[in-house]
Amino acid sequence: MNDVKKVLTIAGSDSGGGAGIQADLKTFQERDVYGMSAITALTAQNTTGVHGIFPQQIEAINQQIDAVLVDIGADAVKTGMLFSADIIHAVAIKCNEHHVTNLVIDPVMVAKGGSTLLREEAIESLKTELLPLAAIITPNIPEASVLLDGMKIETIEDMEEAAIKLSRFGCKAVLIKGGHMNGLDSIDLLYTNQKVYYFESKRIDTIHTHGTGCTFSACIAAELAKGHAIPQAVSVAKDYITSAIRYSLKIGSGIGPTNHAAYRIHSKELMQ
Repeated sequence: MNDVKKVLTIAGSDSGGGAGIQADLKTFQERDVYGMSAITALTAQNTTGVHGIFPQQIEAINQQIDAVLVDIGADAVKTGMLFSADIIHAVAIKCNEHHVTNLVIDPVMVAKGGSTLLREEAIESLKTELLPLAAIITPNIPEASVLLDGMKIETIEDMEEAAIKLSRFGCKAVLIKGGHMNGLDSIDLLYTNQKVYYFESKRIDTIHTHGTGCTFSACIAAELAKGHAIPQAVSVAKDYITSAIRYSLKIGSGIGPTNHAAYRIHSKELMQ
């Protein structure tokens, strides 16, 4: 156990437990890595939506990151909800100070219920300060469109063009998640080292998808921490999130969370 791999999530807290650092830590545990957190914002949240957002002070965020990385270190770091330009700036400085590698950036912008989780004025800071540090970024189609100033992404060809354009911000790899596209299959597109990879799964008929982006990117971070190459990490994460959605939890009165234990519990069934 002395060789345990360690992953730090820098993200918001979801009091409902389905997304944010709670989803990340559950995923890290399931993927056999040691999870740590630096909380950027508290949210009052449940399956019906986000009812309050309380950003943390910059000094509090800085001290959380320093405390973890100076003493324990991290084999990978992922970011989720960052909320403001000031927080993005602080996180970018800390990533540079601590020479962070295997940085996974999930550019969280909007919650499932429609609440804004990234201020509009922070988008430019995200593009110029944080994306260049990333090993991989994991936008969904609406997030990719925002990062590319409103580019329409409606086809697989559009996804490939968008991924190439996003890579020009300096990130090593771009994963565009295709869950928002129509069709029988859910297709995610990875662009890295001038190569394109497709990851397909049958679309699952459920509304209970709260926390999918957090969970997907957290699994990628865990696999990178274990030394897997980016395409392999994404492949494992695709299987993991597909299982989590297939066996999602119908709790609460709104959009329920994915099931972080499903991949482990149902792995034998999935292989048949």
